[in-house]
Amino acid sequence: MTGAAPVAVVLMAYGSPERLGDVPAYYADIRGGRPIRPELLEDLVQRYRLLGIEDGSPLNAITEQTRAALERELDVPVFTGMKHWTPRIADAAERAVAGGAQTVVGLVLAPHYSAMSIGGYRTQLAEALEGRAEIAFIDSWHDDAGFVEVLADRVRGTEAHVVFTAHSLPARVLETGDPYKDQLLETSQLVAERAGLRTWTFSFQSESDTGEPWLGPDILDHLEELHGRGVADVLVCPVGFVADHLEIRWDLDHEAREKARELGMHLDRIDMPNADRAFVQVLAGLVRRALSVPSGA
Repeated sequence: MTGAAPVAVVLMAYGSPERLGDVPAYYADIRGGRPIRPELLEDLVQRYRLLGIEDGSPLNAITEQTRAALERELDVPVFTGMKHWTPRIADAAERAVAGGAQTVVGLVLAPHYSAMSIGGYRTQLAEALEGRAEIAFIDSWHDDAGFVEVLADRVRGTEAHVVFTAHSLPARVLETGDPYKDQLLETSQLVAERAGLRTWTFSFQSESDTGEPWLGPDILDHLEELHGRGVADVLVCPVGFVADHLEIRWDLDHEAREKARELGMHLDRIDMPNADRAFVQVLAGLVRRALSVPSGA
């Protein structure tokens, strides 16, 4: 991409506390000033503790490895911007502008669009740039052929029943015609077809205790259902996640595995894309295509 007008990429992620002592502030940022129940905070602290996060986060390191690899692949500056931790999206935007970028590509490490999630990233980036640069924002890449192939390659040939998963959201998102669930099911279908899977289903995971209905079924309930149907071997493919973050390390590797053991089932999951070369090339392709069409921002 050398020789083009000054371009930078803001690679966005949800964020993760860097050390155990950061968890209360991190959770407060997620809650956005809403009251925090002490037992929920303690539960989150305990989860990070059991994942071995004391003085440094391997979860943030994955994002940095992806950022650095994407920068090498594109040969343009790539800055990390976190929605709920540092460096913030606004910090990344400021660095991009300070470096002379006239166009900023916004890319979230989450393939499926929801106004509640991706819409928030876009708003933060737009507010941070304040018209100082054009924005080429990538709203969704759930059906990208390269992304589908990365996942299909991880489930191809399995004899296990494949369960595709993604982070649940409050069920009210469907009332506004939000495409989140439909995009998740489309990705799952595309991967299943590409890999030639014999049997598969979809479930949500990582529901939060907010006192309102969330999209389901939840993976733990779904495992019980599969057990009742005689399924004994499950391979989980988290289509809504692209890295080994808390929702993978705890919700699947701990809670879902424990549930499967209780039911006498065997459960495994795919290796996450993380900073895998093929996945980084997918991200690079998304950026290049975003720059080949008008911004629309």
